Amino acid sequence: MSQTPLSGAESPADLLRSLLDADPARPLITFYDDATGERVELSVKTFDNWVAKTANLLQDELLAAPDDRCALLLPAHWQSAIWLFACWSVGVLACPGGDPAKAQLVVSGPDSLEEALACEGERVALALRPLGGRFPQLPDGFVDYAVEVPAQGDRFVPYAPVDPARPALEIDGEQLSGSHVVALAAEHARQLGLGEEDRVLSTLGYSDWDGLAGGLLAPLVVGGSVVLCRHSEGLAPETLARRIADERVTRRLD
Repeated sequence: MSQTPLSGAESPADLLRSLLDADPARPLITFYDDATGERVELSVKTFDNWVAKTANLLQDELLAAPDDRCALLLPAHWQSAIWLFACWSVGVLACPGGDPAKAQLVVSGPDSLEEALACEGERVALALRPLGGRFPQLPDGFVDYAVEVPAQGDRFVPYAPVDPARPALEIDGEQLSGSHVVALAAEHARQLGLGEEDRVLSTLGYSDWDGLAGGLLAPLVVGGSVVLCRHSEGLAPETLARRIADERVTRRLD
């Protein structure tokens, strides 16, 4: 069982390319929202397509540049994972739970819109509705991600190559370079004993390293996959057990 970064990936963007080269059709992220009944499964190829569209939106429409700070006021969600990898594709510093007043860009879910208004730069709102639906009414001062992203290109090329040594992630009060993110994710995978056949079910948030690594980066860095569960606190034990069996989950993180 190997816990080295997949195909020698040196940055999160490299990691996604390596996953795409290895098997574009395999499931990468499966998402459940038990408040709405939503289930979404993204293959590597579909996830990469969403990342490309979002990165094009960041770079061409929102005019984000390398080293800009992006405050991500989002729960653990399939769209949150897309935004993280889009930031890393452009070279933007992703700040889960970061202070919007200190950011050039903020991406907010529906529950943090008031907080997000502290950002003086671009503000993007995600409704987090089933099937990536838009807001019934656009919040004042924001662009609606669901409205803007479909028209973006399916391929992304950064204006300048992203340096793996530059800051990529700010979390738990620390800035990590892209190469450090990948190395720490590989170490986290080693600690959890994860390999390429593993499917990790996580109910953790993305606002700290343990949640982000366990619920996204560590499984992906070794070629595994993730089952994200939101609003699952009230699930009956038998329902959760059936989901674990149906999704072939090999590891559970709460």
